[in-house]
Amino acid sequence: MDLSPYRTFLIELARESGDFIRPYFLQPGVAVEFKADQSPVTIADRGAEELLRARLAKKFPTHGIVGEEFGSERADAEFVWVLDPIDGTKAFITGLPLWGTLIALLHHGQPVLGCIHQPVLNQLVIGDGTTTELNGKRVRCRPTTRIEDATLLTSDPFNPAKYQDGARYDTLARRARLVRTWGDCYGYLLLATGWADLCLDPIMNPWDIAALVPVVRGAGGVITDWHGGAAYPAQSTIAAATPALHAATLAALAK
Repeated sequence: MDLSPYRTFLIELARESGDFIRPYFLQPGVAVEFKADQSPVTIADRGAEELLRARLAKKFPTHGIVGEEFGSERADAEFVWVLDPIDGTKAFITGLPLWGTLIALLHHGQPVLGCIHQPVLNQLVIGDGTTTELNGKRVRCRPTTRIEDATLLTSDPFNPAKYQDGARYDTLARRARLVRTWGDCYGYLLLATGWADLCLDPIMNPWDIAALVPVVRGAGGVITDWHGGAAYPAQSTIAAATPALHAATLAALAK
């Protein structure tokens, strides 16, 4: 399947949404609301998704759309776009640039194209499951195979105990060389571009995961759910730089 027309349009979507979101970042007057699940949302989240949906409806009117802020349309279509306008809104509202826009294209329910866009740092990562590029240049995960040599990233240090086996996660984290909460989509950008080795998130939504799958795989990494199952659809994520590191992580979490 020739993905080049969709890839070109994906770049347009990322750039346009970035232009919309960027002026709201580091603006103290931006109002923050909290949704029923207590996750924050701003006018930047909602406005960017509205922009993306309008562009998609005009360009590909038969395609489906799944978005964090405004739900699903034609989710059973052959092609479905999955949108997370600001993944990492908690970072966004606290002035940290560790957030980004996630856009994915599903074909028959599986991610075939995805991007992570950080418009403040001017970083656009695009993956198709075979190759991944950062601003047009090919990138690869690091060849790390041991937990003891790994930089491990997670979005929230309390979530492993809340949603999975916290004790096993803690044992794993103590083995890692470096552990940081540079999470959300930016952690996976760091993984795919060779600056981190392992990303673990014990609770995820479809719009959190879809774009990550082709990005991580295109960079040579491995991505599954917390138990080694299918990466999408899933409710958790383990992404590792190499198959050996992924296998070691699964073994550590299963002990």
